[in-house]
Amino acid sequence: MSEHGLSTPNGTAEVSDASLTWLGRLAIAGFVAVAIAVVWFSNLLLTERYTILTRNRAEVRQALYAGNLISELQRNSIVPLLLSRDPVLASALSTDDYVTTSQHLITYVDEIGAASLLLLDESGRVVAATDRAELGRNGRLSPYFVDALRSNDTTFKAAKLDSGAYEFTYARRIEVGGVLAGVIVVEVDLAKFETQWASISDAVLVVNSEGDIILSTEPKWRARKEAEALDVRDAPTAIERALRATSEWSNPAPEVYLGGEAVMRLESRIPFRGWRMASFTTYTSVRERVNGVLALEIMGFAILLSLGFYLTSRRAVSRAGLFQRESAELRQLNTRLQREISERKRAEKNLEVAEQTLAQSSKLAVLGEMSAAVSHELNQPLAAMKTYLAGAKLLLQRKRPDEALASFGRVDDLIERMAAITKQLKSYARKGSEHLEPIDLRDCVNAAMSMMEPQMRQRAVEITRTLPPEPVVVDGDRVRLEQVLVNLLRNAFDAGKTAPDPQIDIIVAGGAHASVSVRDNGSGIEDLDTLFEPFYTTKAPGDGVGLGLAISSGIVTELGGRLTAHNRPSGGAVFEMILPLSKQDEDDDDAQTPSVRAAE
Repeated sequence: MSEHGLSTPNGTAEVSDASLTWLGRLAIAGFVAVAIAVVWFSNLLLTERYTILTRNRAEVRQALYAGNLISELQRNSIVPLLLSRDPVLASALSTDDYVTTSQHLITYVDEIGAASLLLLDESGRVVAATDRAELGRNGRLSPYFVDALRSNDTTFKAAKLDSGAYEFTYARRIEVGGVLAGVIVVEVDLAKFETQWASISDAVLVVNSEGDIILSTEPKWRARKEAEALDVRDAPTAIERALRATSEWSNPAPEVYLGGEAVMRLESRIPFRGWRMASFTTYTSVRERVNGVLALEIMGFAILLSLGFYLTSRRAVSRAGLFQRESAELRQLNTRLQREISERKRAEKNLEVAEQTLAQSSKLAVLGEMSAAVSHELNQPLAAMKTYLAGAKLLLQRKRPDEALASFGRVDDLIERMAAITKQLKSYARKGSEHLEPIDLRDCVNAAMSMMEPQMRQRAVEITRTLPPEPVVVDGDRVRLEQVLVNLLRNAFDAGKTAPDPQIDIIVAGGAHASVSVRDNGSGIEDLDTLFEPFYTTKAPGDGVGLGLAISSGIVTELGGRLTAHNRPSGGAVFEMILPLSKQDEDDDDAQTPSVRAAE
């Protein structure tokens, strides 16, 4: 097969795709297959070899640990026998003179290597100790004291402490003249082996004849069964680091899993009271050695393969210019896209600000109309108050105080009426709270009607309220619910302008859910699909911005309900606000249901 050279615009020759013949491809495939086979078999052989070596070393370490443990126990086992024959201790127990006894015991601690020494009298009171904080403590119920009294020989006790660790003690009774005088207790320091093991091995534990862990390099394993301890998620720091570096694919069949990872478990018997020792060794050293050899092999194959590819990759040089141009175009396109995205985000932010501003403007417009109507309502009480005050002044001048007080009472009633009118206006103007509380919808309807009353009086509007006798309680914000009802009443009021006899029906109902319906007899709604969208309005310019229903729908949705609208067959529109009942009210109803049924 011949090779054809193609001339580029720059005059350089490119190597066509056909330059790599079938023979070259076959050679590369064979080379890769040989490399994989060599690496695979090397991994198997080396892993097996180093695993056996690691196991042998772990067995030697475990035998050394067990020997040190037995040596420490045997060395401390003869101490109680020697101290029981100590004349100084016997004399102190006979004469009750313990002034120098503690110091005498302290001199023995460094010689025998024990954790501590205790001397108890026949009543169990600690009369001498290497730890002076123990002096005076009553150890009559201590296991080692009870066992020593029951035996004429040295007794051994492994007692579990409140911290979860174990206390290992030898105890022996001391007799003076054949009569019990006290008990000598030697505490064996086996905890030092845990520290030594943790610095050398991955994890080591010792279990007693009952299967409870009494010594362990991991403190959280103590006082547990081995199976339960292995399920503890917090593994030792050393073994956790080793397990992260261990690769699963080349390990032999695991003997046990620790923290979800495979480790090598070795167990041996300790010739002491049925104790057993178990150690867990990771495959870290195995993996490190095997990976070292495999890395060299892979590096050699990679160098050879890279040389082969270098000879067939020259065609990439001629195409580098094309890739660079394409990359430059893509970068320019990416820059333009980022600029457009930034502009889009800026426009969306401006739109959001505009919507919030229009929403506030809509609310202020409603407040303006309400304030105008309220000021009209306040003129009449003010005029009446002026008349009553003038009459009261005249009555006081004529020495008729009782009648003057009656005039002042009428003025006070007018002031209360004016305060109620302004209170409704202020409650509508303030911002609602995010805290939800149980609210009776009937009170919200009455408050909304009070706020809309000045506007309703401007035209003859027949208003019918249908309220249930029992409360209809929902979880919500009173101010925001009143805002929704005011918006619905205002829309119904505006819709009734085209009707000869405007009429508004307000119906509050309970049951599975709470609902408030506001009906009018106007001309109805032309476009129900876009009714709740922002800026949709059928009013003339200047009368509204089309945000009232959109805001109301958002408030109802946030409270877990929905706001719907439809036209009446007989003419007019119906707005219905549906809200879930208050959870507190439902619980009260459930608690009262049996008594209600019984009454029925």
